[in-house]
Amino acid sequence: MPALFTPYNLRSLTIPNRIWMAPMCQYSAEVFGPGAGVAGDWHFAHYAARATGGAGLILVEATAVSPEGRISPADLGLWNDTQAGALRRIAAFLKERGTVPGIQLGHAGRKAATDRPWRGDGPVGPDEGWQTVAPSALPYAAGHPVPDALTVEQIQQVVRQFAEAAQRALAAGFQVVEVHGAHGYLIHEFLSPLSNRRTDAYGGSFENRARFALEVVEAVRAVWPEELPVFFRTSATDWVAENPEDGRDGWTADDAVRLARELRVRGVDLMDVSTGGITSGIRIPTGPGYQVPFSRRVRTEAGLPTGAVGLITEPQQAEKILAAGDADAVLLGRELLRDPHWPHRAATALGAAKRLPDQYGWAV
Repeated sequence: MPALFTPYNLRSLTIPNRIWMAPMCQYSAEVFGPGAGVAGDWHFAHYAARATGGAGLILVEATAVSPEGRISPADLGLWNDTQAGALRRIAAFLKERGTVPGIQLGHAGRKAATDRPWRGDGPVGPDEGWQTVAPSALPYAAGHPVPDALTVEQIQQVVRQFAEAAQRALAAGFQVVEVHGAHGYLIHEFLSPLSNRRTDAYGGSFENRARFALEVVEAVRAVWPEELPVFFRTSATDWVAENPEDGRDGWTADDAVRLARELRVRGVDLMDVSTGGITSGIRIPTGPGYQVPFSRRVRTEAGLPTGAVGLITEPQQAEKILAAGDADAVLLGRELLRDPHWPHRAATALGAAKRLPDQYGWAV
């Protein structure tokens, strides 16, 4: 049995294979009114296609815990029960297909209120936008608005919003919840000294900068059933340490390993290891599997299971990552946008059985 198609056990769950769908925003929810942030037909068709395509676990895209936490005005949300009700249909279909339904919860912080990528992804105008928030009043990049620095009371409110969104995710039928702590969004903004200049209990030392992330995880784990897993997505480096000419202090791979140890003792079951996103203008040396070494470090040094991401496109490449012990699963993003049936193609390439729906299997 290829490693890619070996079932994986996490708490009470058995995930049928190690090919998982990474969360990828669709920017396709309504913007205004009672339908704001509500999943629609596009979302159902999108996720259903990847389930019939054989993904073992699907993480629904970054879903905002509050209106001001959306990356774009058209993001999904889980700040009300209407949104939870619309997601229930998606979670139920994934389970029916034997795919584990998961969802990523996030808050975009200073990178919120931006436009859809196909419209330029710059800050939206006042007709659609809102005042952004962050650990410190530092904009993401030139041309982006200056966010308001969160007060301690507001930080605690966001912690509660994560927990409340997790409760709605559970009610909607999801079996995995992932806390989004990567890509320059709010939790990552607290972690990185590039975006966190606070002088109170949430800034300065590693312990202080990690405080918000750990409080969110503790709040989510407290409302999430003991028998179901919690994931955490991290940016394992800001890519400044790897660029000596940069000269700034950023979040590093050493920090990510240290954070992973703290997450493990707080009940996090797997770290979804990505990189970058904290600010513009940083050189990132991309290439096939370029983020996999960071996954390996977390897995071996922190003793926390990991998912590897980043330009994983070929079945043999994915199989090698798992066989080498670099990760416990691979999470495919753009490759699953291009090819919803990638898991079936991988099964053919590696000589494994396909999990085809009856409606397709009879015709093969």
